[in-house]
Amino acid sequence: MSSRASGPSAPSSRLCIGLLSGTSVDAAEAALCRVEGTGAQVTLELVSHVSHPFPPAFTQRVLAANDARTLCALNFELGERFASAALDVIAHAGLSPRDIHVIGSHGQTVAHLPASLSPVPSTLQLGEAAVIAERTGIPVVSDFRTRDMAAGGEGAPLIPYLDWAIFRKAGTARAFQNIGGIANLAVVGDRLEDTLAFDTGPGNMLLDGLARRITQGQLACDLDGQLSRRGQVLPELLEELLTLPFFAQPPPRSAGREGFGGALLERLWERGASRPYDLMATALTFTVESMARAYEVHVLPRFGSLEAVYVSGGGTRNPYLMGRFTERLAPLPVRLLDTLGFPEGAKEAACFALLAAEYLSGTAANVPSATGARRQVVLGKLTP
Repeated sequence: MSSRASGPSAPSSRLCIGLLSGTSVDAAEAALCRVEGTGAQVTLELVSHVSHPFPPAFTQRVLAANDARTLCALNFELGERFASAALDVIAHAGLSPRDIHVIGSHGQTVAHLPASLSPVPSTLQLGEAAVIAERTGIPVVSDFRTRDMAAGGEGAPLIPYLDWAIFRKAGTARAFQNIGGIANLAVVGDRLEDTLAFDTGPGNMLLDGLARRITQGQLACDLDGQLSRRGQVLPELLEELLTLPFFAQPPPRSAGREGFGGALLERLWERGASRPYDLMATALTFTVESMARAYEVHVLPRFGSLEAVYVSGGGTRNPYLMGRFTERLAPLPVRLLDTLGFPEGAKEAACFALLAAEYLSGTAANVPSATGARRQVVLGKLTP
């Protein structure tokens, strides 16, 4: 497959690459997918997936970036890292860049300010598309959030379009819970317009930050729950966290580092630095409880029952977190996304392969019921 096209005359079957780095800023993820059709008839097959971990020092540079010169440099550096991941996933599949129709790059979010956080709703993702296009020779679609925000939406979440397009099951409601840096859910049924999706609150973000502090950088996460298991929940602090203004917002809502990142971590550390493992236990319970309450308050009253909750994201690799979440939602079944035959680690990157394909088809791929946008719009900007 070597021809490339865009617009309505584009071929029905395309090889597309999706790229992103999540809120944990731990790696450049690349998924190579075969996408056929569009809209309600679209299908997606995962061909290859690679993950390029970032050096810890680079992760810290991204997390600490707050001036124009640093952001400017990181934009191009991230472009190089994403381009490298794209070329690697192509080689991993035994293909060449000429076989690929398009790359969809979400990039690395460094600021996300929806209307609930800023009088000027805005969002910023780094990872220069021109660098990716130049290094690979492949057209790049990027900046997927901005058009939805221009149409009055939160610019997030974007993954529910993939949940509906690829994983829906006729006649039933399925929930998809992602536990990344931020945790979010989507409930999909037969019709896209009935999708309910929103950020539930923190995922691994506070856990990762605390793990770095407690171990002085030896651990970048609560590995296997070994830190949180050692502590006891601080009930008053937990209740205080669960009354943060974010949780009073009805969907659609989106979250980021602005609400659950460094500033909140500092507040927690000031309150309990002398009891670090209790802080970790409280943070883990905060993640579990905020996710569970989202189902009790917003999901189950609307849908009545769910077939199951399918979980993906880095949180699935913390057995203590998964066990607590499963117990908290019982008797509602909690399963790994892999049980549907799709590797959970490739899901988010695959979404941006799908969104790039929909851009080429001219198909609107935001979900207004999830983002609050006034209308459906085609997402992304093309760099030839």
